[in-house]
Amino acid sequence: MFEGRVSAGAAVGPSAAAGKGGKLSVEELYGFTKKPKVNRGDSGKPDKGEAKKDTKEKEESALASQILEAARRLMERRRLVIYLKECGVTMEQSHMTYRNLGKSGLRVSCLGLGTWVTFGSQISDEMAESVMTVAYDSGVNLFDTAEVYASGRAETTLGNILKKKGWRRSSYVVTTKIYWGGQAETERGLSRKHIIEGLRGSLSRLQLDYVDIVFANRSDLNAPMEEVVRAMTFVIDQGLAMYWGTSRWNAVEIMEAYSIARQFNLVPPVCEQAEYHYFQRDKVELHLPELYHKIGVGAMTWSPLACGLLTGKYNEGVPESSRAAMKGYAWLKERLCSDEGKKQLSKIKDLHLLASRLNCTPAQLAIAWCLRSEGVSSVLLGVSNTEQLLENLGSIRVLSQLTPPLVTEMDVLLGNKPRNSKKEARS
Repeated sequence: MFEGRVSAGAAVGPSAAAGKGGKLSVEELYGFTKKPKVNRGDSGKPDKGEAKKDTKEKEESALASQILEAARRLMERRRLVIYLKECGVTMEQSHMTYRNLGKSGLRVSCLGLGTWVTFGSQISDEMAESVMTVAYDSGVNLFDTAEVYASGRAETTLGNILKKKGWRRSSYVVTTKIYWGGQAETERGLSRKHIIEGLRGSLSRLQLDYVDIVFANRSDLNAPMEEVVRAMTFVIDQGLAMYWGTSRWNAVEIMEAYSIARQFNLVPPVCEQAEYHYFQRDKVELHLPELYHKIGVGAMTWSPLACGLLTGKYNEGVPESSRAAMKGYAWLKERLCSDEGKKQLSKIKDLHLLASRLNCTPAQLAIAWCLRSEGVSSVLLGVSNTEQLLENLGSIRVLSQLTPPLVTEMDVLLGNKPRNSKKEARS
C-alpha cells in the first residue's frame, strides 16, 4: 500500500553499511553507479558490432532502471513499516475510510491533504512530492488548494506533481478556492468575472481540465448572491468544475445560496469548509449539522491541530522552525502568548495524558476527535514531511476508541461544549 520514492543518494539502512558514512545508496547497493564503457574502433566511430553492443547496453540500462525503481519502492516501504511500528501503527490499522461529501454522491477520503502554508512555501517541491505520494498510496484521494496559497505557487506545485505521477484523473479529487486572485480590483471577490477567470487561472496552474470542487473562499458583500450562484452554475455547466462549495460562510449565507439555486433551477453548494478543532467548535457542531439534515451540505474541516498548538510543540515556547515563528504569522504567536492561549495550553497538557492512556499521539487524538463529529465529510491535514503525515493517518484507528463516555470526559476537560439554545428552550 505504501509505495513511496526516496532520493537517488538516500541511505537505505544499517544493513547497507559501507562507503561514505558507513551507508550505501540504493544505486550502490544494486551496483548501478558506474556507466557502461563503450569501446570504439581506431577511427573513433563505432562499427556494426559496436552498434549491436550499444543496443544491448541500452536494454540492460532500461532493465537496471526498472530494478532500481523497484528497489527504491521496497526500501521506502520497509522504512515506513519501521516508522509505523515505532508509532504503534500497523499497515492494516491505517486503512483509509471514505465518506460521501455531504449528501452528494462524491466519495472522499475521511482525511484529505491540504496545501496551505506548505506547498510552494514552507517545504520543497521534492518533499511535497514525497508527501503526496505517501498520501495517495495510503488511500487519500482528496487534495485541497487555493488560488491565494503562496500567490499561486501551491497550485503550480500540486499540478506539477500530479502531472509527473500520472495517476488516473478519475482516481482523485482536487479542490481549489476562489476569492483572492491578484492586486487589481477585478482580480478578487466573487463577481461572475473573477469566478470564471480565477478558476481558469487555477486550472492553468494545476494543468487540469477541471477541478472536482470549486469553493468560494469567503462571502462577498459586493457581489449579489444570485450572481455568485449563477457563476458557479456556469463553470459547472462548462465542465470546469463538478461541484461548488463555500468556505467560511455562515449558515444564513449558505441557506440563501441554496434557496436561490432552487428558485432559479441552478446548482446549489454541496459543502462548507470550516475551521474545526478543540477550541473552535460552534459552527461545525451546532450550525452545520442542521444544514446537513435540511439541505445536504457537508463539512470539510481544516486546521484540526490549530496550527500545531494541539501537538504540544508550543508548550515550552515557540520553536524557531514552527509556523508561529514564520514571517506573516505574528498573529499566531500573539494568540499563544495571550491569557486565553495560556489557558488552552494548560488544557492541552491534560489531553496529552488522555492520549497516553489511549496509546496514541496528541495529534492522532485531536484529528480523530474531529472525525467523530456528525456531518464531517473529510478533515484536511497540513503536514511538512512524510513522518507527520503517517502519524496523522494513524488517527483513523483511534476513532473507534472515542466512545461516548470518553468524548464526555474530553468535553469536561475542554469546558467549551456548544449548547443548543433552541433544544434547551424546547425541553
